Amino acid sequence: MRIMTIGTAAALVLGLSACGKSHAEVGAPVADGAVATASLRTADGTDAGRVTAHEVVGGLRFTIDAKGLPPGTHGAHVHMTGTCTPPDFASAGGHWNPTGMKHGSMNPAGPHEGDLPNLIVGTDGRGTLGITVPGATMAGLLDADGSAIVVHAAPDDLMTDPSGNSGARIACGVFAAG
Repeated sequence: MRIMTIGTAAALVLGLSACGKSHAEVGAPVADGAVATASLRTADGTDAGRVTAHEVVGGLRFTIDAKGLPPGTHGAHVHMTGTCTPPDFASAGGHWNPTGMKHGSMNPAGPHEGDLPNLIVGTDGRGTLGITVPGATMAGLLDADGSAIVVHAAPDDLMTDPSGNSGARIACGVFAAG
């Protein structure tokens, strides 16, 4: 059995730590990174939770904390216009798609930057989701006409353009800086 000296062990640890991931990878927090928030509301104005977008290295990190929504699987998307006029929230426009891609992470020509994974809501009406969207920028999210987050009634099939057959819009929130 070979015994390692403290000096050898320290050198090994330092060498291995150099092989680790750097803080400059997609998803790593940015010092003083910008933040935008959106308060989700249903068509009747009921509070349905909060969505936060944090600027991270290489993209934006979206975190959804939903409440009071029907149990099940729901499509969740960032939409291109920062308005949420009830009852159908059509004012939010289509999905945020600054790169001109097709809809869905399963679509070979996709996804839109606004395509998020499905939100799973439990029997208690609560659901959470966290995802980093590489390449997305806070400047794009908070452009002249803003952006909105929309939760849909049905699951997103992650492929069908333009919206994944995710059904009616049941909750919406407008992103604002801070």
